[in-house]
Amino acid sequence: MDARLTPANARVAHESLRDQVDAPEYTQGTWHRIAGGVVDILKAPNGSRNRQALFGERVLQLEDHDGFAFMQAEKDGYVGYIASACLTDDVRATHWVCTLGSHLYPAPDMKQHEVDALSFGAQVTIVATANRFSETDTGLFVPTAHLCPVGTPHGDTVTNAELFLGTPYLWGGNSRAGIDCSGLVQAALLAAGYECPGDSDMQETLGTAIAEDAPLERGDLLFWKGHVAVVVDQMRMIHANAYHMAVAYEDIAAGVARIEAQGDGPVTARRRL
Repeated sequence: MDARLTPANARVAHESLRDQVDAPEYTQGTWHRIAGGVVDILKAPNGSRNRQALFGERVLQLEDHDGFAFMQAEKDGYVGYIASACLTDDVRATHWVCTLGSHLYPAPDMKQHEVDALSFGAQVTIVATANRFSETDTGLFVPTAHLCPVGTPHGDTVTNAELFLGTPYLWGGNSRAGIDCSGLVQAALLAAGYECPGDSDMQETLGTAIAEDAPLERGDLLFWKGHVAVVVDQMRMIHANAYHMAVAYEDIAAGVARIEAQGDGPVTARRRL
């Protein structure tokens, strides 16, 4: 079993795994929402970052141990640990942030000092709207122009990825503050209405294979071992990469040659949604 997707550790496992893994305890878990703007999903308590969760995203908490919640993210099934203090009650989200970023304010006034930053894809629960601001269930305010109703797709894969142009590269990142190749693809696809796992090796099974001699089209995905890019047109791709240390356009032919020359191998898959 892939540990990134298996809700089990040495102390507890999800009830659905009762006949598949041995654990001292099995649980159905409890649903919560992420309370901070961006929260690291860790491989182990106080360990390295695997991915990140955004404000308002829903997670299933299986355990609270020494200040860390062992959890599984609803959006992609990713399993890991987050600080327990970053969880709040499971209240149904009504809207999501469909601009690159936004802020939470203590009052419906852009001159107020922001309380938190929200990234593309963050979720909020709106209870009232007036004077260009929407009030959340916690009494904070978001610019209404930055929101779309939950369940409403936004843009296409390329348009969504292009929002992040210039965003610094961050291993395991999922936000405007820093993002990696698979985080960029996931954000772009989820917003466009597609399901998408969290890491590039998982994403390599999306859609259908494109023949080697077939021309590439806008929105196609190119994969290498440990890397993924989105095709913008037959000449260019966009990807979060450590060469530019940012989300950037790159000539496809030049990029393919560069990646192979630096020792990361050839393209391993070409996929179309």
